Amino acid sequence: METLSIRRLSTSRGAWLVVVALVLAACGGGSGSTTNTASAPGITATQITIGSHQPLTGPAAPGYSEISKASDAYFQWVNDHGGVNGRTIKYMYEDDGYNPANTSTVVHKLVLQDKVFAVFNGLGTPTHTAVVDYLNSQKVPDLFVASGCDCWNQPSKWPDTFGWQPDYIIEGKITGKYVNDTYSGMKVGYLYQDDDFGQGGVTGLDSQIAAAKVVDKEKYVPTNINLGPQIAHLQAAGAQVVVLYTIPAFTALTLLTAAALHYNPKWVVSSVGADPTTLAGLVATFSKGAAGASLLNGIVTSGYLPATGDTSSPWITLFKQIHDKYINSLPFDGNVVYGMAVGYSFVQLMKKAGRNPSRQDVINALQSGQLDQGPGIVPFGYSSSNHLGYQGVQMATIQNGAAQFMGSIYTATVDGSVTACSDCASKPMPANGIP
Repeated sequence: METLSIRRLSTSRGAWLVVVALVLAACGGGSGSTTNTASAPGITATQITIGSHQPLTGPAAPGYSEISKASDAYFQWVNDHGGVNGRTIKYMYEDDGYNPANTSTVVHKLVLQDKVFAVFNGLGTPTHTAVVDYLNSQKVPDLFVASGCDCWNQPSKWPDTFGWQPDYIIEGKITGKYVNDTYSGMKVGYLYQDDDFGQGGVTGLDSQIAAAKVVDKEKYVPTNINLGPQIAHLQAAGAQVVVLYTIPAFTALTLLTAAALHYNPKWVVSSVGADPTTLAGLVATFSKGAAGASLLNGIVTSGYLPATGDTSSPWITLFKQIHDKYINSLPFDGNVVYGMAVGYSFVQLMKKAGRNPSRQDVINALQSGQLDQGPGIVPFGYSSSNHLGYQGVQMATIQNGAAQFMGSIYTATVDGSVTACSDCASKPMPANGIP
């Protein structure tokens, strides 16, 4: 910046105000700036670069490998409609195979080599746990982790990390209330993944279901696909209702293993592992065509986004349009809806953070509670003291390959009660589905 020209100007107050205005304009500063600048790592005048770790292969790949592709399709839609304040979004998602050691490698690459602005929607509790300390130490926004672990809600320890989907404890509470109210007098069993995903769900369930009703609790690890012993124990214990906190492949394995043992309890499955389209495909694949979607009939699950079959929802109409344009080789299922919905939240957040945001601007915007729930049927809970996302779910029944919502929408907090929500619903969709 030239200092000589400044010296030649009068030192009158009015002239100095002109100088200040010129300096601010030249530097692109000020909250009212209409010029794009390179304001943070990963943000240039024309592009926002973000990254993620995703299970494109490995035990969590069935269904979940679609999520990042769906988010990217939504970003392409946004880019084709002018981007975010004129910037296109570049989304780099790396395969970690649902293996924490791989997660650490790919996230370090994204931060150090690819210089991403933020890590977006990194998937998995055990995998993301391997990198959350690193991301916060580097002050990289860790946005909308694809995991409902309550562990992400530690603003003092991890100020840059935020969840998005309902916390597993919150979902477990609402599911537990349903089980307690609907299956009174019946014996209950659990099968859960032995990590924060499953353990969080069990914590929520136990807060609502009397211990005397729970006759067996079984766990599994995703590296062992033999569920025979666990299912046999549940059957021997006389569990008439079995609640599953399982990823999709293990939901399918559970159903097939139980069918082989002629064991037919009432199945209640976390939203994480109960997408009907994904499950129907897995059941057919694992059984070599001997079983299909009819095996899913009657499963009770929960949801917080509109169902894929809800043709009355403008969000579903939009997401199907985007799917058909950019990723029509994938099934249109709950994983695709999830990926596009979380992509919408990211775009909305970036717009609220300002034209030339710093990393801290994004954190501040999220903590201010400005983000509306978009397609979600329940509100977000974001604040400076709460880094959790959606605050509840509605129960649903799978029938004929589709989830059908039923009853009230409920919200909850980790430490509080379960409450029916009388005014919960998706927000009106903006033009073209772009915030």
